[in-house]
This record gives sequence, structure tokens and C-alpha cells, in this order.
Amino acid sequence: MTDERPARPADLVGTVERDGVTICYSVYDGPAAAPTVVLMPTWSIVSSRCWKAQVPYLARHFRVVTFDGRGSGASTKPIGPAAYADAEFIADTFAVLEATGTTSCVLVSFSCGAPWALQIALDRPDLVLGVTCIGPATGLIPAREERTRWAWNERHDTTEDWAKYNRHHWLEGGYEDFLQYFFTKMLPEPHSTKQIEDCVEWGRQIGPERLVDTEAARQACRTPELGQKLPGLQCPVLVIHGSDDFVRPHAEGVQLAELTGGSLVTIEGGGHAPHARDPVKVNHLIKDFVDGVAPRPVRRTWVRGANRPKRALYLSSPIGLGHAKRDVAIARELRVHHPDLEIDWLAQHPVTRVLEDAGETVHPASAWLFNESAHIEFESGEHDLHAFQAIRRMDEHLVANFLTFADVVDERPYDLVIGDEAWEVDYFLHENPELKRYAFAWLTDFVGWLPMPDGGSHEAMLTADYNAEMVEQRARFGRLRDRSIFVGDPEDIVDATFGPGLPSIRDWTVENYDFAGYVTGFDPAETADRDALRDRLGYPRDALLCVVTVGGSGVGSPLLRRVLDAIPLARRDLPELRFAVVCGPRIDPASLPAREGTTIHGYLSDLHQHLAAADLAITQGGLTTCMELTAQRVPFIYVPLEHHFEQNFHVRARLDRYNAGRHLSYAEACDPQTLADAITKELGQPIDYRTVSSTGAGRAAALLADLL
Repeated sequence: MTDERPARPADLVGTVERDGVTICYSVYDGPAAAPTVVLMPTWSIVSSRCWKAQVPYLARHFRVVTFDGRGSGASTKPIGPAAYADAEFIADTFAVLEATGTTSCVLVSFSCGAPWALQIALDRPDLVLGVTCIGPATGLIPAREERTRWAWNERHDTTEDWAKYNRHHWLEGGYEDFLQYFFTKMLPEPHSTKQIEDCVEWGRQIGPERLVDTEAARQACRTPELGQKLPGLQCPVLVIHGSDDFVRPHAEGVQLAELTGGSLVTIEGGGHAPHARDPVKVNHLIKDFVDGVAPRPVRRTWVRGANRPKRALYLSSPIGLGHAKRDVAIARELRVHHPDLEIDWLAQHPVTRVLEDAGETVHPASAWLFNESAHIEFESGEHDLHAFQAIRRMDEHLVANFLTFADVVDERPYDLVIGDEAWEVDYFLHENPELKRYAFAWLTDFVGWLPMPDGGSHEAMLTADYNAEMVEQRARFGRLRDRSIFVGDPEDIVDATFGPGLPSIRDWTVENYDFAGYVTGFDPAETADRDALRDRLGYPRDALLCVVTVGGSGVGSPLLRRVLDAIPLARRDLPELRFAVVCGPRIDPASLPAREGTTIHGYLSDLHQHLAAADLAITQGGLTTCMELTAQRVPFIYVPLEHHFEQNFHVRARLDRYNAGRHLSYAEACDPQTLADAITKELGQPIDYRTVSSTGAGRAAALLADLL
């Protein structure tokens, strides 16, 4: 595994050199005249990417500077303990501040970065406006006895527990074992698999030899001299410390706050890295602290409750255009119940394209959202998208986008928030339930993460862990969702369990959801007259037509190319066959080769009409397009993305129930003759699909209406 692409790229990346050591820094521009926040390095076992959950949000409010501490990330990894002395990290910080033109700042530190930040504030009170210390490792309080009993530099007859924290174990083949143990201790909160995985990957980058150098040099975490100076600190201090910190005792944070006269926020049940495990709370704490030490004028309007219009905020998942189409249909039905309802949409491209065509109001804060479709495209291979892992690796996007949402609902009150697979909002509201101040409705068309077979026992463990966390959240905070709506029927739910010892997905969903039936997002009367439809769209009434479409992301480009390879072979057998290839909003039609008898389109706002006019369609395994074809009784071939658990399990189970579509693997579709044969064969097949209800949007709206 390699580290994923950052959600928020730096506006400036540079280096500064000191005594032959190159330090790599990044600058993220914030609003004009905003104060600077410096996210300090910590022990070189992790790089500045340990701040990935903070950078996007803080950079929207402040100028942010980060840098990889020596030995980590893109910075030089010098040899020998002397290169990792505390004074070197402090001098590196001053060099970065000078190189970035930073004349005043708030320092935010974590663990062993805390004593460096505090020393800088003592040395340069004119430069430092305030210091935040997360899980500070200052040496003010001795480490827990379970750690101190094992000397780091001595050889032991065991490698159990904290005896793994040992130079001999690191250098003699136990480094990976140590990383797994240490970061599990650092992140003891349940369901921390992704944060632990990230840290282990960063720890591999420095390697055991250089980590031995850093540990031999680290004295700031052990010496008492710093504590004697702290009462003279002139700037405000905020200490954030987990009550269950097994790396540095909570009492150390208490002592630091007392010596500096600073504020202490205890994360009850939190471990050593709350900024990674509870980023919403920690980011809000950091922002409030910076606003306090570097205040700026505030201009806000508060509207009395009696003067407020009835208002909803709608969030529609950008991963696939189907959510947008059904959500617009539901919104229209909801206005039938409440004609005075104002709806704002917090959405990303390509969903915004659908909303603009529908005349809906896109909230201006949508521009702050980090694009999830682009991330999905980055994660994909050739018709291959490991959807579960891609969403796991979208974690920093989700944190940042939730915080944008939180700012929006803080700035403007809403009566109802509707989240159609808005995973970040649902998850982080359950993690921070005190933030809910509105009715909240959740919509989805599948329930349950499922492992792909080739992921083995590890992936099965991860999906079960994610499912268990969701089940636990719902059991504890059933009140948080005012309505959970499944877009479909109970029979559409897969017959599987959430994992070992966990409930049946179908039984649990039936118990916890209301069912709207499927939402097609269009009026069937639009496409009932096929001849008139073909006339309107410009297709000959008597031609054979195959429509090829791959959804709203760029992931489907390889499938389009495979179909284009098969077109000459299919038309050799059926010369009258015509093809309409639809690229969608994120694939450039000019990037595809021309084929005789083929028209290549970009985005079509009326795609469902083109599908209804077809004699055959070819698509990915996305639920919306497949169900539109089922509802319109059009023969179709669907080719699910490899490793896409939703398309391969949830969607396929639903299509099997409707007796709809012909499944084709991508390996089969890659052979032009096999695909051409499938096209010609499927054109003559009779249709025996189960009827798709056309009342789903109205039923969903009725379930939402009483929340207003």
C-alpha cells in the first residue's frame, strides 16, 4: 500500500537546508489577513501527513504551514543520533518560518512536538501567539510503569508488550511487529483500523536504523528542565489529552496546563492521537483557540425563529449521478407537501450539473467541498475499483466535507437535513451527536459493507469492523436519525450477515429502516410512446439501437473502449445496428476513437429517455442505470467494476430479484468477439422483468414531510 493522494494540495511546496539536511515544507493559503497556524512535526516515526485530517479544514480558515521533520516524509534522513537532537528540530522550525515569511503564528503540536513548540514560544514570545499541545510528551510526568520497566537500550528475554519498544527488537527483524503494537497502543479507541494502518505505513518509511537514531537522541520527552521554565511562558496554551492515553499519561497534560496557566480539554475515552481519531472535535478546538488568540471581526446575522422560512438542506452523494436524479424527484414531491419549503443543496460535481439543469439552488459552500468523484477516479484501475478500500482511503475528504457541512448548518439554521448516502454526515454526527440541531433523514439503496473474496480474512475483518461500528452507533444513538429510508423493498436486501457474531443485514435493516420502494427519478409517461420518443431524440424508428453508458464518473472509460472495439464485429453481423455512446460529465468524448455507425455523446441530462428508446443497452453495474432499464423494460448487459462490492453483490442481488439484465464479467467484455456475440444474442431475448414501482419518490417524500 502507498499513501493516498492528499485531499487538499499545498499552494506552495518548498525546501530549506540546514547543515546538509533538507527539510520539506508546505504552505496552504487561507483567507486574506488570516493568522498562520503551524502544524509541528513530532517523532519522526510519522510524517506531516499525520495532520491530514486537520489541513483541509484549518486551511479554509487560516494560513497553514506544515513540514516533515528530519527523518520523515520527504525530508532528509540523516545518520546518527546527534542529527535528531531537540535543538535540531527547533532550529528546523525557525528555518521553515523564515523561509515561508511567517512573522507570527500559532503552533499546534503533537506528542514529542510539544516540548519543541513550547521552547520556541519561550525563546520567541514575539513570534508565537499561542501553543496547542495534543497528547504532550514533555517528561513532566514519568511514563506508565508498564513502559519504564523495559529499558529501550538493553536486550530482553521477551518481545511481549512494551518490551517491543527496544532497539534490538527493531534492528533484528521485529520492526513491523513493533509498529503494529505501538500504533495500536497509540490508538486504543475501537474501530481505529484505518488510523493504525496509516501510521504503520508512515513508520515503515523511516526504517528501524533511523528510528533508533531518533530514540537515542530524544531527551525532551524525559528531562525536567522544561517544566522549570514553563511558568514564564507568555502566550496562551491549550492542552488536549485523552483519558486513555497509553503512550503518555493524562496526568502529564494536567500538569502542563497547570504550569502554563493554560486550558485543558480531556477527551474521555480518547487515546494518544485524538486529532486522528476524533478530528471533528479537535479541529473545532483548534479553530476556537486560534480565533481566541488572533481574533478577527465577525459579521453575522441571526434571524428570529418566527421569521425563518421553512428550509431544508439536501446532500446528494456525488459517487454516481443516480442519487441526484432520485433526489430531485423526491424534492419535487416534498414541495407538494410543503409548497413554501426552501431547499438548498450542498453538492459536488457532477451532481451540481444535474441540479443546475433542474433549476435547484446549489449552496455556495459547495465550492469548498473536496471532490469525491475525482478521488474515486484516482483510486480506480482498468474497470477496477475496490469501492470499500477507496472509501476508506477517502477519510480526509470525508472529515473536511463534514466540517464544511457543520459550518453551513452553524451559519444558517435548517429545519431538516436530508442525506442521500452522505456518509460523512451520518458517520460524524454519530461520533459528535451534540452537533445535531435539526431533523435528520438518511437515505440509502444498500446496507452493509461486504468483502471481496480475494481480500481474504483481513478484508473480511475490516468490513465486519466497519459494520460493527455502524450497528453500535445506531444502537446507542437511535434518536440521531429521525428517519432512515431504504430506497427499495425488504426483498432487495442481500441475504448476508454484517460479519461474525453480527446480525443478518436483511433482518437488521427491516428493523431499523422505512422502505420507500425504488425511486426511478422520472415519470414513466415520458417514455411510454417509443416511436414519438425516437422522433424527438433523432433516432430512426426502424433502426436497431444500442445505447452504451457508464455513469457519472470517469471510471467507465475502459469499458467504453472495449465496446468500441466490439462495434465493428457486431455491425458485421447486424449492419443496421447503430450505437449511441454516452460519456457522461467526466469523460471527454474527443478522447474516444470514432466508429462507423456510432454517435459519441458527452453528458445527456435526458439519458433515461435515450435508454428507453434503445433496443439494447450496455452499462456498468451501477444501480440507477440498471433499474432505469429494468423499469423501462429494455434488454441490457451490465459489466460490474471489478472489486466493487456494491455492484457485484448488492446490485446483482437486486437485479436477480427483478430477473433483469445479463451479467458479463469485464474479462469476457475485453474479448471483442465475445462482447459482440453477447450484443447480437441479447437483442433477440424476450423481456420477463418484474415490474418496478413508479411511486417511490412520492413514498419517500411522504416519509420526510412530517419531519417538517
